[in-house]
Amino acid sequence: MKKLSLVLTGILMVFFVFTSCQKEKGFDENSLPAKFKIDIPDAISNSSNQKSVMVDEVNGDEIYEHLRFFIAVGEGAADITQNLIYGIRQYDLDQAMTFSFVSDDDGRTKNVTVIENGDYDGKTWQFQLTLTDAEAEMDEDGGYAMQIFWNNNPVQGIAILKPYNINRSDSLEAWVHGIFRIDYSEAGEYGYEQSMIVSIDELPLPADEPYAISSMKMFVGKTGNIVDVYGNSGHRNAIFFNSAEGFDWAFVAAGNQVSNLGVAEVGLPPYTLDSDNRTVLLKDYSIHTVFTNLITDWYFAENGVNIDSLTLAAYLENAEAPGFFNQDGFIGSGDAPTSDFDELVSSIAELSPYNPATIANLTIEFKETGSAK
Repeated sequence: MKKLSLVLTGILMVFFVFTSCQKEKGFDENSLPAKFKIDIPDAISNSSNQKSVMVDEVNGDEIYEHLRFFIAVGEGAADITQNLIYGIRQYDLDQAMTFSFVSDDDGRTKNVTVIENGDYDGKTWQFQLTLTDAEAEMDEDGGYAMQIFWNNNPVQGIAILKPYNINRSDSLEAWVHGIFRIDYSEAGEYGYEQSMIVSIDELPLPADEPYAISSMKMFVGKTGNIVDVYGNSGHRNAIFFNSAEGFDWAFVAAGNQVSNLGVAEVGLPPYTLDSDNRTVLLKDYSIHTVFTNLITDWYFAENGVNIDSLTLAAYLENAEAPGFFNQDGFIGSGDAPTSDFDELVSSIAELSPYNPATIANLTIEFKETGSAK
């Protein structure tokens, strides 16, 4: 039987270091954003509890617990970006310049260009940094490894990264097409003190991991101690019981950074469903509804009789909405364990996932600078 096994493939990569561009003069630590991500409470973002379960034995517990893993994948992409920003801050790459260096990680020459007033995504940014793999600049993807566009006041920025061109070591061979983008802002345009959008596309899909994430988009907004999260992770090859392939984890969640409590609601629509309606995504395709239909059909196909209520109830354990979490992970669904969760329940009521079809067809592109192709 196939297992629901999830691996954070390639996200925890080895970072390259800018080793050949340090200046002799001192630098202003405030020249680049000190922060380019939002920390998500462990209650709803954690990759340490990965486990495998048979696809014909999965229940609500696994669906909710694996949501923490998917959110952690998105947060992991933001962590990579944050570390790269730290590298840029260390060497004060905040003025127009062009240089090359040999990466310690893959031994390949990387070209770096920093310009002022770079245009991208309909906006002019104070600075734009482009890094390419020199030997790959004539390839179809232009050898683009990283681009960062940023403003300092207020702090806003976009980072696009292609791990394969950052570090072509053996461990990243599967990442030949993988790419992700982080949008970060402290300008308040989404009604939060800080906001972050993580987009990931073309993740590796190992043959023995049918439930691996193929694409993802996740919004994170923070005001005070409350962090709201909503989005979708697409699983092109996923199946449950005897279903057709392709599911989307559509979710809304909220966590408290002080109490480390969390609440989430999850829908399981088809991978390419074309709808952004909250009721459709989280009610019509709720865990409970989807599992009831799939289990009923699967059980009859396997046994030639209808499933009895007690057996069905066992499969539907913890399939109600919403799900509740503490620092140790998922603790139950349906009714809140205590009133400490009330604020978080209210917070997710106004959130809605993205359209699954949009995530299935997600495209992330570098700005072609003319120096790479």
